[in-house]
Amino acid sequence: MANEATLLVSLEPPINFTCADGTGIEKGALCKMTDPMTAALSAAVNDMLAGIVVSEKIANNGITKVAVCRRGVFKMYASGAIAVGQAVSSAADANFPNYVKQAGVTISGAAVLGHALETAAAGETFRVFVSVGAGGNQIS
Repeated sequence: MANEATLLVSLEPPINFTCADGTGIEKGALCKMTDPMTAALSAAVNDMLAGIVVSEKIANNGITKVAVCRRGVFKMYASGAIAVGQAVSSAADANFPNYVKQAGVTISGAAVLGHALETAAAGETFRVFVSVGAGGNQIS
């Protein structure tokens, strides 16, 4: 894995999500949420997000829980230009894991990871206030 998020400020304790025993998940990985309350690596744009993993999950170790942070400040990688204050969502894919992008105006719910605390250009790291499900960039 690459481009993992770095936790700068923890605002709440992590929550344990179910995960597949056969899956390895790196610390700092952006994870999507599936039913029932299961975390898996985010590998698509605008995934419904569980949050960011705060401790490594080793594949095939018999453990089926992973600690996920849903509120905090993280250093993350930008996919495209992101303006300060804008909502961000997953831009992850096989070539750019753990990247985030400025959320589109139609993105809502858990697809919103949080908000940019500084402006970023494509490929730069920047600080993100992670608050899964916080308001998006909707225009009324």
